[in-house]
Amino acid sequence: MIAITGANGQLGRLVLKALKAKGVTDIRALVRSPEKATDLADETVSIQAFDYDRPETLVPALAQVDRLLLVSGSEVGKRDLQHRAVIEAAKQAGVGFIAYTSILNADTSPMILAEEHRATEAALEASGIPHVILRNGWYLENYGAAIQSGLAHGAIAGASRDGRIAAASRQDYAEAAAAVLHAPSTDTRTYELAGSEAFTMSEFAAALSEISGKDVAFSNMEQSAYAQLLQDVGLPAGFAAVLADSDIAAAGGALMSERTDLEALIGHKTETLQAFLKRSLQADAA
Repeated sequence: MIAITGANGQLGRLVLKALKAKGVTDIRALVRSPEKATDLADETVSIQAFDYDRPETLVPALAQVDRLLLVSGSEVGKRDLQHRAVIEAAKQAGVGFIAYTSILNADTSPMILAEEHRATEAALEASGIPHVILRNGWYLENYGAAIQSGLAHGAIAGASRDGRIAAASRQDYAEAAAAVLHAPSTDTRTYELAGSEAFTMSEFAAALSEISGKDVAFSNMEQSAYAQLLQDVGLPAGFAAVLADSDIAAAGGALMSERTDLEALIGHKTETLQAFLKRSLQADAA
Protein backbone atom coordinates (compact mmCIF):
# COMPACT_ATOMS: atom_id res chain seq x y z
CA MET A 1 0.00 0.00 0.00
CA ILE A 2 1.15 3.50 -0.88
CA ALA A 3 -0.05 6.45 1.20
CA ILE A 4 0.17 10.15 0.35
CA THR A 5 -0.07 12.97 2.86
CA GLY A 6 -1.78 16.15 1.74
CA ALA A 7 -3.49 14.07 -0.93
CA ASN A 8 -6.20 16.67 -1.45
CA GLY A 9 -3.65 19.34 -2.32
CA GLN A 10 -2.56 20.34 -5.80
CA LEU A 11 0.56 18.18 -5.79
CA GLY A 12 -1.08 15.28 -3.95
CA ARG A 13 -3.89 14.99 -6.46
CA LEU A 14 -1.42 14.85 -9.33
CA VAL A 15 0.62 12.16 -7.59
CA LEU A 16 -2.54 10.11 -7.11
CA LYS A 17 -3.29 10.31 -10.83
CA ALA A 18 0.29 9.44 -11.74
CA LEU A 19 0.28 6.38 -9.49
CA LYS A 20 -3.01 5.16 -10.92
CA ALA A 21 -1.61 5.63 -14.42
CA LYS A 22 1.20 3.26 -13.40
CA GLY A 23 -1.35 0.66 -12.38
CA VAL A 24 -1.09 1.04 -8.60
CA THR A 25 -4.31 -0.32 -7.09
CA ASP A 26 -3.89 0.17 -3.34
CA ILE A 27 -3.51 3.85 -2.44
CA ARG A 28 -4.44 5.61 0.77
CA ALA A 29 -5.18 9.32 0.51
CA LEU A 30 -4.29 10.99 3.80
CA VAL A 31 -6.17 14.25 4.22
CA ARG A 32 -6.94 16.73 6.97
CA SER A 33 -10.65 16.93 6.14
CA PRO A 34 -12.02 13.72 4.56
CA GLU A 35 -15.37 15.37 3.92
CA LYS A 36 -13.65 17.74 1.48
CA ALA A 37 -11.93 14.94 -0.45
CA THR A 38 -14.71 12.48 -1.16
CA ASP A 39 -14.14 12.79 -4.91
CA LEU A 40 -10.73 11.13 -4.48
CA ALA A 41 -12.22 7.81 -3.42
CA ASP A 42 -12.61 5.01 -5.94
CA GLU A 43 -11.83 1.31 -6.25
CA THR A 44 -8.10 2.01 -5.92
CA VAL A 45 -8.05 4.93 -3.46
CA SER A 46 -9.29 5.01 0.15
CA ILE A 47 -9.46 8.16 2.26
CA GLN A 48 -8.19 8.48 5.81
CA ALA A 49 -8.17 11.41 8.24
CA PHE A 50 -4.60 12.57 8.79
CA ASP A 51 -3.87 15.88 10.51
CA TYR A 52 -0.29 16.94 11.24
CA ASP A 53 -1.56 18.83 14.28
CA ARG A 54 -3.63 15.91 15.68
CA PRO A 55 -1.10 13.20 16.60
CA GLU A 56 -3.86 10.75 17.47
CA THR A 57 -4.79 10.54 13.77
CA LEU A 58 -1.32 9.65 12.54
CA VAL A 59 -0.42 6.12 13.63
CA PRO A 60 -3.86 4.58 12.89
CA ALA A 61 -3.87 6.13 9.43
CA LEU A 62 -0.49 4.57 8.63
CA ALA A 63 -1.41 1.01 9.62
CA GLN A 64 -0.47 -1.47 6.87
CA VAL A 65 1.17 1.26 4.78
CA ASP A 66 4.29 0.03 2.97
CA ARG A 67 5.38 3.28 1.32
CA LEU A 68 4.62 6.84 2.32
CA LEU A 69 4.93 10.10 0.43
CA LEU A 70 5.38 12.86 2.98
CA VAL A 71 4.38 16.04 1.20
CA SER A 72 5.85 18.95 3.12
CA GLY A 73 3.32 21.02 5.05
CA SER A 74 2.38 24.54 4.04
CA GLU A 75 2.61 26.22 7.43
CA VAL A 76 6.10 27.72 7.54
CA GLY A 77 7.39 27.73 11.11
CA LYS A 78 5.36 24.67 12.11
CA ARG A 79 6.65 22.14 9.60
CA ASP A 80 9.60 20.84 11.59
CA LEU A 81 7.41 19.58 14.45
CA GLN A 82 4.67 18.43 12.09
CA HIS A 83 7.04 16.40 9.94
CA ARG A 84 8.77 14.89 12.95
CA ALA A 85 5.39 13.75 14.26
CA VAL A 86 4.64 12.04 10.94
CA ILE A 87 8.05 10.35 10.83
CA GLU A 88 7.66 9.07 14.38
CA ALA A 89 4.18 7.79 13.58
CA ALA A 90 5.52 6.04 10.48
CA LYS A 91 8.16 4.36 12.58
CA GLN A 92 5.57 3.18 15.11
CA ALA A 93 3.28 1.91 12.34
CA GLY A 94 6.07 -0.01 10.64
CA VAL A 95 6.14 1.96 7.39
CA GLY A 96 9.01 0.57 5.34
CA PHE A 97 9.85 3.52 3.08
CA ILE A 98 9.30 7.29 3.01
CA ALA A 99 9.71 9.76 0.15
CA TYR A 100 9.82 13.41 1.24
CA THR A 101 9.33 16.57 -0.83
CA SER A 102 12.20 18.84 0.20
CA ILE A 103 13.69 21.87 -1.57
CA LEU A 104 16.41 22.19 -4.21
CA ASN A 105 19.93 22.38 -2.78
CA ALA A 106 18.53 22.01 0.74
CA ASP A 107 21.89 21.18 2.30
CA THR A 108 23.51 24.43 1.11
CA SER A 109 20.59 26.78 0.48
CA PRO A 110 20.56 30.06 2.47
CA MET A 111 16.78 30.35 2.05
CA ILE A 112 14.62 30.64 5.15
CA LEU A 113 12.41 28.00 3.56
CA ALA A 114 15.29 25.52 3.51
CA GLU A 115 15.74 25.44 7.30
CA GLU A 116 12.74 23.23 8.07
CA HIS A 117 13.52 21.01 5.11
CA ARG A 118 17.04 20.41 6.44
CA ALA A 119 15.58 19.58 9.84
CA THR A 120 13.17 17.07 8.27
CA GLU A 121 15.93 15.47 6.23
CA ALA A 122 17.92 15.05 9.45
CA ALA A 123 14.91 13.53 11.20
CA LEU A 124 14.49 11.02 8.39
CA GLU A 125 18.15 10.07 8.63
CA ALA A 126 17.85 9.59 12.38
CA SER A 127 14.69 7.49 12.04
CA GLY A 128 16.47 4.60 10.37
CA ILE A 129 13.61 4.25 7.87
CA PRO A 130 14.79 3.82 4.26
CA HIS A 131 13.90 7.04 2.47
CA VAL A 132 14.29 9.18 -0.62
CA ILE A 133 14.66 12.94 -0.50
CA LEU A 134 12.95 14.66 -3.42
CA ARG A 135 14.53 18.10 -3.46
CA ASN A 136 11.99 19.89 -5.60
CA GLY A 137 12.98 23.09 -7.35
CA TRP A 138 10.64 26.05 -7.73
CA TYR A 139 7.26 25.33 -9.26
CA LEU A 140 6.46 27.16 -12.50
CA GLU A 141 2.99 27.62 -11.02
CA ASN A 142 4.53 29.84 -8.35
CA TYR A 143 4.59 32.55 -11.02
CA GLY A 144 0.85 32.69 -11.65
CA ALA A 145 0.51 35.98 -9.77
CA ALA A 146 3.55 37.40 -11.58
CA ILE A 147 1.88 36.72 -14.92
CA GLN A 148 -1.28 38.54 -13.87
CA SER A 149 0.64 41.46 -12.39
CA GLY A 150 2.94 41.71 -15.38
CA LEU A 151 0.07 41.88 -17.84
CA ALA A 152 -1.86 44.36 -15.69
CA HIS A 153 1.03 46.73 -14.92
CA GLY A 154 3.63 46.05 -17.62
CA ALA A 155 6.20 44.97 -15.06
CA ILE A 156 7.11 42.04 -12.85
CA ALA A 157 8.70 42.98 -9.55
CA GLY A 158 11.26 40.88 -7.72
CA ALA A 159 14.70 40.79 -6.14
CA SER A 160 16.34 37.87 -7.94
CA ARG A 161 18.54 40.02 -10.21
CA ASP A 162 20.11 37.79 -12.89
CA GLY A 163 19.83 34.61 -10.86
CA ARG A 164 18.91 31.59 -12.94
CA ILE A 165 15.91 29.54 -11.79
CA ALA A 166 15.56 25.90 -12.84
CA ALA A 167 11.81 25.60 -12.31
CA ALA A 168 9.50 22.80 -13.44
CA SER A 169 5.77 22.21 -13.42
CA ARG A 170 3.86 20.66 -10.55
CA GLN A 171 3.01 17.81 -12.93
CA ASP A 172 6.72 17.10 -13.47
CA TYR A 173 7.37 16.86 -9.73
CA ALA A 174 4.29 14.67 -9.27
CA GLU A 175 5.50 12.25 -11.93
CA ALA A 176 8.89 12.08 -10.21
CA ALA A 177 7.31 11.28 -6.84
CA ALA A 178 5.15 8.58 -8.40
CA ALA A 179 8.17 7.07 -10.14
CA VAL A 180 10.04 6.79 -6.84
CA LEU A 181 7.05 5.34 -4.99
CA HIS A 182 6.39 2.80 -7.73
CA ALA A 183 9.99 1.70 -8.27
CA PRO A 184 11.11 -1.55 -6.58
CA SER A 185 14.12 0.03 -4.87
CA THR A 186 13.91 1.34 -1.33
CA ASP A 187 17.53 2.45 -1.15
CA THR A 188 18.09 5.69 0.73
CA ARG A 189 19.14 8.43 -1.69
CA THR A 190 18.68 12.09 -2.57
CA TYR A 191 17.50 13.60 -5.85
CA GLU A 192 18.07 17.22 -6.86
CA LEU A 193 15.02 17.92 -9.03
CA ALA A 194 15.57 20.86 -11.35
CA GLY A 195 13.83 21.92 -14.54
CA SER A 196 15.47 21.14 -17.87
CA GLU A 197 15.76 24.80 -18.89
CA ALA A 198 16.58 27.56 -16.42
CA PHE A 199 15.64 31.22 -16.84
CA THR A 200 16.16 34.61 -15.24
CA MET A 201 13.18 36.77 -14.41
CA SER A 202 14.20 39.14 -17.21
CA GLU A 203 13.93 36.19 -19.57
CA PHE A 204 10.59 35.29 -17.97
CA ALA A 205 9.28 38.80 -18.66
CA ALA A 206 10.60 38.72 -22.24
CA ALA A 207 8.89 35.37 -22.89
CA LEU A 208 5.63 36.67 -21.43
CA SER A 209 5.87 39.75 -23.64
CA GLU A 210 6.39 37.65 -26.77
CA ILE A 211 3.57 35.22 -26.05
CA SER A 212 1.01 37.75 -24.79
CA GLY A 213 1.83 40.55 -27.24
CA LYS A 214 2.07 43.02 -24.35
CA ASP A 215 5.23 44.76 -23.17
CA VAL A 216 6.32 43.36 -19.81
CA ALA A 217 9.63 44.13 -18.11
CA PHE A 218 11.33 42.79 -15.00
CA SER A 219 11.87 45.37 -12.26
CA ASN A 220 14.57 44.29 -9.81
CA MET A 221 14.24 45.75 -6.32
CA GLU A 222 16.16 45.71 -3.07
CA GLN A 223 15.03 42.97 -0.69
CA SER A 224 13.40 45.29 1.84
CA ALA A 225 11.58 47.26 -0.84
CA TYR A 226 10.27 44.10 -2.47
CA ALA A 227 9.08 42.73 0.89
CA GLN A 228 7.25 46.01 1.51
CA LEU A 229 5.66 45.88 -1.93
CA LEU A 230 4.37 42.38 -1.23
CA GLN A 231 2.85 43.62 2.02
CA ASP A 232 1.30 46.56 0.21
CA VAL A 233 -0.55 44.18 -2.13
CA GLY A 234 -1.94 42.25 0.81
CA LEU A 235 0.50 39.54 1.85
CA PRO A 236 1.19 39.02 5.58
CA ALA A 237 4.49 40.53 6.68
CA GLY A 238 6.04 37.19 7.57
CA PHE A 239 5.16 35.57 4.25
CA ALA A 240 6.33 38.66 2.34
CA ALA A 241 9.68 38.44 4.10
CA VAL A 242 10.02 34.75 3.19
CA LEU A 243 9.30 35.45 -0.49
CA ALA A 244 11.74 38.35 -0.62
CA ASP A 245 14.36 36.19 1.08
CA SER A 246 13.75 33.47 -1.52
CA ASP A 247 14.34 35.95 -4.33
CA ILE A 248 17.62 37.12 -2.84
CA ALA A 249 18.71 33.50 -2.48
CA ALA A 250 17.72 32.86 -6.10
CA ALA A 251 19.96 35.75 -7.12
CA GLY A 252 22.83 33.77 -5.63
CA GLY A 253 21.93 30.52 -7.37
CA ALA A 254 19.89 28.74 -4.68
CA LEU A 255 17.17 27.77 -7.17
CA MET A 256 19.56 26.64 -9.90
CA SER A 257 20.97 23.19 -10.60
CA GLU A 258 22.30 21.49 -13.69
CA ARG A 259 21.48 18.05 -12.33
CA THR A 260 19.24 15.99 -14.61
CA ASP A 261 17.70 13.81 -11.89
CA LEU A 262 14.19 15.03 -12.69
CA GLU A 263 14.46 14.18 -16.39
CA ALA A 264 15.84 10.75 -15.50
CA LEU A 265 12.95 9.97 -13.15
CA ILE A 266 10.14 11.08 -15.44
CA GLY A 267 11.71 9.99 -18.71
CA HIS A 268 11.34 13.26 -20.59
CA LYS A 269 12.25 16.95 -20.53
CA THR A 270 10.31 19.10 -18.08
CA GLU A 271 7.70 21.62 -19.21
CA THR A 272 9.30 24.69 -20.77
CA LEU A 273 8.69 28.23 -19.61
CA GLN A 274 7.04 29.03 -22.93
CA ALA A 275 4.66 26.07 -22.68
CA PHE A 276 3.76 27.03 -19.11
CA LEU A 277 3.05 30.64 -20.09
CA LYS A 278 0.83 29.56 -22.99
CA ARG A 279 -1.01 27.13 -20.72
CA SER A 280 -1.52 29.81 -18.09
CA LEU A 281 -2.79 32.41 -20.56
CA GLN A 282 -5.18 29.92 -22.12
CA ALA A 283 -6.54 29.00 -18.68
CA ASP A 284 -7.04 32.67 -17.80
CA ALA A 285 -8.88 33.22 -21.07
CA ALA A 286 -11.19 30.24 -20.61
